[in-house]
This record gives sequence, C-alpha cells and structure tokens, in this order.
Amino acid sequence: MTPSTEPAAGPSPGAKPRFAFAIATVFGTGYLKPGPGTWGSAVGLLIAVVSHPFTWFLLLGKGIEVAVGETAPLLTGFAGTVLLLVPSVAVWLFLALLGVRTSREVSQYAGTKDPQYVVIDEVSGVHLTLILSLAPVAPMVFLRPEDAATFALFSGMSILNWKFLLAGFLLFRLFDIAKPFPCRRLEKLPGGWGIMADDWMAGVYAAICLRLALHFHWL
Repeated sequence: MTPSTEPAAGPSPGAKPRFAFAIATVFGTGYLKPGPGTWGSAVGLLIAVVSHPFTWFLLLGKGIEVAVGETAPLLTGFAGTVLLLVPSVAVWLFLALLGVRTSREVSQYAGTKDPQYVVIDEVSGVHLTLILSLAPVAPMVFLRPEDAATFALFSGMSILNWKFLLAGFLLFRLFDIAKPFPCRRLEKLPGGWGIMADDWMAGVYAAICLRLALHFHWL
C-alpha cells in the first residue's frame, strides 16, 4: 500500500503493541532503506519459496522424483495436487489474516493510515502472485494421474526458477507502485483491510502477467 503520513486519529497513548509491530514490519524489515516495500517483497518471495513443498522435496533429495520418479504416485490425482497446493495457500492465508490484524493495530498506534514501515502487505501480495500464477485451472489436474504428475513437475521447477521468481517480484512491484484500478479504491477499506487489499489486487495483476509469460514460454 502507498505509505501515508495522513493522521488517522493521532498517536495512541497506550502501550506499544510489540507483537503487532514485529509482524507488520516483518521483524524489522520495514525499517530497511531504501524502499522498505521492496525489502518486504523480497522477504515475501523467500517465504513463498520456502513454503512450497517442492523446495523441501529438493532439500531431501527427492525433488524430481516426486513428479517423474518411483515416488511419483504420491503426487498423482486429487491427493497429490492438494499436497502441493495446501501448504503454500495455508501459509499465505495465515499471514494475510495476521497482516490485517497487526497492520490495523500498528496504524492505530502510529496515528497514520499506513505507516511506511508496515510491509506485511508486500509480503502477502508477492506471495499471492506466485500462488495464483502456479495454481491449476483445469479440473482434470485433480483427477488424472498423468496431469497431476505434470503439474507437480511444472509447479516445482517454476518455484525454483530464478527467472520466474525475478519476473514475479518485478511484476508485483510494478503493479504495487502503479496501483491500477481498483487498487486505490481498495486502499479506502477500513483498518487493516485497506492496507492489505490493494497489495492483493496488485498480486492478482502480476499473477495474470506471469501466467501469460509461462504460457508463451518467455521464462
């Protein structure tokens, strides 16, 4: 969200919500200069990679095998596709809801609509970019073993492709800064929803562009 110094209700005289500050600033990432939003997006990219199961399969020495090797049956059909999708989505949902709460608390304490050091919205936004750009759209991916294995390989190799990650990062930052419709309207939502939602919309735009790039083999 665009940093704002517009007073919301004046600084809160109460105790500083330290937990909310820790989460909303992503443990101090929001204080890094220059461009705290860029630093927050980089952290979000890292979280998206780490939360993807294929990363752990690779670390365990089973990266390619889970899709095309002897262990491929583990990732076929509905169960296998869910195995790849659920961890990333669960982490995103948890951080998104936590971001709504903590960014609201920090905003209220600081007395500004969106303090510059709040970067949990960028973390959530770029994570959503990668989730949506790799999510299957064909129902058969959940049912046909061969399609599920193809999806597993495509998803895993993409999340570890530096070109894919760099493109997702740059596209998200582009839309986060440009704020095409309806991003600015979403900023007006109350509390933490306004801080987070415009970055989610930027993530949707970035994901659309990223899917097109993958479809036409530009990455």
